[in-house]
Amino acid sequence: MTVLDSAPTAVLDAYRTCEFVTLGRDGTPLAWPTAVWRREDGTLVLTTSLAFAQKALNIRRDGRVALLFSDPTGSGLTDAPHLFVGGRAECPDDIRTGPQGLDDYWRMLFERQPHSRSYLSRPMRWLMDWYYLRLVITVTPEQLIVRSAGAPPLLKVSAGPDGSPLPGAAQLARHATAVLAARDASGAPVLARTRTAPTVGGFAVSPPDDHAMVPGPASLLVHRHDEKLNRMRNALVRGELRQTDDGWLLVPGTVLEPMGSGRLSDALRVLRRTQRATDRYLHRRGLPRPPVEWDRFRALAESARRPGTADADSLRNTLRAPHH
Repeated sequence: MTVLDSAPTAVLDAYRTCEFVTLGRDGTPLAWPTAVWRREDGTLVLTTSLAFAQKALNIRRDGRVALLFSDPTGSGLTDAPHLFVGGRAECPDDIRTGPQGLDDYWRMLFERQPHSRSYLSRPMRWLMDWYYLRLVITVTPEQLIVRSAGAPPLLKVSAGPDGSPLPGAAQLARHATAVLAARDASGAPVLARTRTAPTVGGFAVSPPDDHAMVPGPASLLVHRHDEKLNRMRNALVRGELRQTDDGWLLVPGTVLEPMGSGRLSDALRVLRRTQRATDRYLHRRGLPRPPVEWDRFRALAESARRPGTADADSLRNTLRAPHH
């Protein structure tokens, strides 16, 4: 028996992305959207490129993680329940340069995100090799919570922000809800969708009753993608979760937007940053840049090709796709 034996696995498998949280060096829960593949043994598999290796580094320091399946865009689901999965993760320092052993995972990505096939074309390879240099994260679920579909409850806010706008106010205002990443009494990360409302001192939030979130470092994640996992935008507001007489408040500190605003200049900046981050990861381990097994990936992408899913080839759209 595994934790996921009692889960609505058809619903879990249909979700195109989930929110995945690890614990940063200072204990802050940091959540980002990613794609997940469920194995028959009850574990969950995801990967991260060397350019975005912070998740892997966090896991090697503290393996407690959580996932929330709460954005059904592209899944075909209606009134889908939200699925919270808490557990422990492992991420060996084994750089994968080909799809071997993860064929089903990569086939899923190529089918659901047809745009990613364009990264395999010869003109794109020198720009996008970092995308295929991956670290594998395996999560063993220890807890499952199924939350009913529907928007979180409205917040009762008596006062608006005082003075200058709160950090992250513009990013949060573009989304009806956000994902709150906090910690429980044991220190483990927890996730839940919430409405947010700017008020004096921070953003009012409404954690669910099924989790005893405690005051401390926390963050709010907002993200979106289209039906084919393209045009990804995300932002993370880091801060501190406090409990007041009026309810819960996320006091913002810093805002992270890895993909920028979606302009071409942002795309070029992201490309430079990903290349440097990949080189830095390898340099610190005294490793040469390994060659990507392009032919194996291309063969797998061709096997996953579906009629009517044309590759996009513009640089702007390339950098708007999720980079897991």
